[in-house]
Amino acid sequence: MASIPTILTTLFFFLLKSTIAHQINTNPKDPDCTDRWIHVRRLPSRFNTDLLSNCSEYPLFDDFCPYLPNHGLGQRTHSKSHSWFRTDPLMLELIFHRRMLEYPCLTPDPNSANAVYLPYYGGIDSLRYLYGPDVNSSVEHGLELFDFVKEQDSPNVWARHKGLDHFLVMARPAWDLSQPLYKDPPVWGTSFLELPEFYNVTVLTFEARAWPWQERAVPYPTSFHPPNLSLLESWIHRVRRSRRSTLMLFAGGGGVAATRNIRRSIRDECGNDTNSNANYSNGYVKFCEIVDCSNGICEHDPIRYMKPMLEASFCLQPPGDTPTRRSTFDSILAGCIPVFFEELSAKMQYKWHMPEEEYEEFSVFIPKEEVVYKGLKILDVLMGIPRDRVWRMREKVLELMPRVMYRRHGSSVDLRTKKDAFDIAVEGTLQRIKSRLQEVAVQ
Repeated sequence: MASIPTILTTLFFFLLKSTIAHQINTNPKDPDCTDRWIHVRRLPSRFNTDLLSNCSEYPLFDDFCPYLPNHGLGQRTHSKSHSWFRTDPLMLELIFHRRMLEYPCLTPDPNSANAVYLPYYGGIDSLRYLYGPDVNSSVEHGLELFDFVKEQDSPNVWARHKGLDHFLVMARPAWDLSQPLYKDPPVWGTSFLELPEFYNVTVLTFEARAWPWQERAVPYPTSFHPPNLSLLESWIHRVRRSRRSTLMLFAGGGGVAATRNIRRSIRDECGNDTNSNANYSNGYVKFCEIVDCSNGICEHDPIRYMKPMLEASFCLQPPGDTPTRRSTFDSILAGCIPVFFEELSAKMQYKWHMPEEEYEEFSVFIPKEEVVYKGLKILDVLMGIPRDRVWRMREKVLELMPRVMYRRHGSSVDLRTKKDAFDIAVEGTLQRIKSRLQEVAVQ
């Protein structure tokens, strides 16, 4: 693996040159860019690539240096892999920045743009407030960026709409960025989303609050980033023909303490003697499997959980520290039907990528209170779903797969015909900005 300074130097000059080249060479006729123009705001490197040089300086968090190669996709899972990488979700800011430079409707003129992208690695910058030397100054997170975009504002890029047409990506749950400004003593998090200066900006996060104002949730990046349509279709074919011998699977940690919660209930139900019972129907060999991912051991090793997921019909997605899980998107890639226990885990989050009205077609919802406090067995609910409906749900999951994955940068033209998580996030952002600008215009 190349040294971190070499990776960062190469990355910085690539991003700088690509930003200039793409914005100058944009062809307004191919493709149709009506209402799709985006201007990439030039920010000093201290707001993005310089932050990556601190990748090993947060021992309480993690050393994320190994996940910088391949423009944030991380190292390949093995030397012959073309689609699978050891991707860290925190790298979404870098992944998104790299993909934005391939966006076909970039313009060097901010006044003709429908939106302005700020390539600020805010989630990575938050680490110094969450785990580093600035932990007691977390209310200041973002103020330096605001000072720059306001002071270096020629020709009135920020002032013309007071930031309403700006957007950025922050690879953390919104809860980590929503500390009240005047909370004493300070609680966990930074106050970026509480700063009035950024109320108008659209912020793409992994997880939005229950009543979000400026943020919108986008999928966590998984380890699957195919470079062409053939490899995507080959994977879908493998998923479709995989034999599902396990009824339900939980890949995760927690649930071992005495406190009653949904993860504890899942472990209790999976750990009883039912696996020794021969009275299975619908062709299942076992009713439940647990893949222990405690202490983050699965996060960068997709082999640990993808094979079991390929063999399971349903993947349980209980909330943890926060409602959402990367595992939701891992399970979709494996054709494993997600089972949710809170609506905040997905239905109220990823409305651009997984339409709210379609959830019954590809997922199961079981209120966690029914399981934890009323004794409802997850097994009984899932076994009660007819086999033909399970098949239809899995086909719908396969249909969703391209929408929730982030394809590899520099991917083939044929794969670009299928909208991925990046494409849908950009479309949703453009539509949201357009609607907000129209609302302001009629006031």
